[in-house]
Amino acid sequence: MSHPANLSSLKPNDSARQTTRDLPVLALLSLVVGVATGLVCGIFRKLLDAAEIWRTDFISMMHAWQLAGMLCVVMFCAAAVAVAAWLVRRFAPYASGSGIPHVEAVLNGELPPAPTQLLFVKFFGGLLALGAGLALGREGPSVQIGANLSHLIGRTFRRNSQDCLLLLAAGAGAGLAVAFNAPIAGAAFVLEELTRRFDTRTTIVTFGASAGAIAVARLIFGSTPDFQVSPLPYAGFGCLILGLILGVMAGLLGVAYNRTILGALALADRLKRWPTVARAATVGAAVGLLGWFAPNLIGSGDVITQEVLAGTLGGTALAATFLVRFALGPVSYAVRTPGGLFAPMLVLGSQCGLIFGNVGHYLFPGIVGDPLAYAVIGTAAFFAAVVRAPLTGIILVIELTGSYTQLLPMLAACFAAMLVPTLFNNPPIYDSLKMKSP
Repeated sequence: MSHPANLSSLKPNDSARQTTRDLPVLALLSLVVGVATGLVCGIFRKLLDAAEIWRTDFISMMHAWQLAGMLCVVMFCAAAVAVAAWLVRRFAPYASGSGIPHVEAVLNGELPPAPTQLLFVKFFGGLLALGAGLALGREGPSVQIGANLSHLIGRTFRRNSQDCLLLLAAGAGAGLAVAFNAPIAGAAFVLEELTRRFDTRTTIVTFGASAGAIAVARLIFGSTPDFQVSPLPYAGFGCLILGLILGVMAGLLGVAYNRTILGALALADRLKRWPTVARAATVGAAVGLLGWFAPNLIGSGDVITQEVLAGTLGGTALAATFLVRFALGPVSYAVRTPGGLFAPMLVLGSQCGLIFGNVGHYLFPGIVGDPLAYAVIGTAAFFAAVVRAPLTGIILVIELTGSYTQLLPMLAACFAAMLVPTLFNNPPIYDSLKMKSP
């Protein structure tokens, strides 16, 4: 029985011969797929930003209609999520969720690359699901769009199966780079999480795709980090211990979050007697109802993350928001519409860190410094706890916030955040989700 090609089947000697023979062509193609990914995913992100603004304005406008307005908001969100779920079920089942587990399965030779229609389902289904307010991230659709588009370009230029898979992996990283305006994190994600190899050929193609994608994306969005954070002083040695403590806290929360996601998916599977569209409409209606009372609580959560990192969200509102988002993310993911996990993780990680910083500063003001520093550190630690890709998490947070001064406590926090779930035998979330792919 034949199996799909995979990157690991390429022997070192074969790789060396290919590197000297056709690497210039592949490197040029990596720039091409980067530019194409940057354009498509940049448009996707631009439309998604507009959809989130429109949703907030729509809810505000509907408040003038009182009960009738609330029903309109609930029905709109229910319909949008239901259509997104129908598109996935009818045309591209592998477009459900973040898509990252599917990309990993393709690279491992466990599944064939998705058909071309996945591009359209991921694009328009993602706009509907995220635009309706599900607590999902734009990076999932962007990663899978970049991967699928890059593989298509590789086939168009008649590259062999191994080169097409390299381009697929590089395109996935380029999609992540565009989603967060973070080119180095996109490349690190490919090398650390997707291919788990740092050979010369893979690295060159990955860097080329990320460079091409971010060059185009920055023409659309500019070069500033996604989140604005006040300058933070360099962390001293004392922050190492605090980073370890925060890392343990983030690790425990990461275990709980992974189990909550898998529990929500298991519950959805037990409700399969309900039609997929009906389940999606129910969750969409609930999200619409929540959005009627608290518009900023729904959606990707970038507004919440910015408020946390700016220090404008605190007290009981911070704790309540954390609890709501901790539940809303897994429930949204269980609908199986297009949408990722990164952005919701950034929300929870920043809140976890700020809560730690606020409590510590209140109890030990002479030891615990600016709580906002711990919001940045907690973001990287929670990411490492859930995904188990600490290098990607640290680089991503630094590129998102510009807070490179917190590198020392970030390293300590990610060390502890990786250790805790490993000791609990809790697998990385994408390994678990790959087992549940359609």
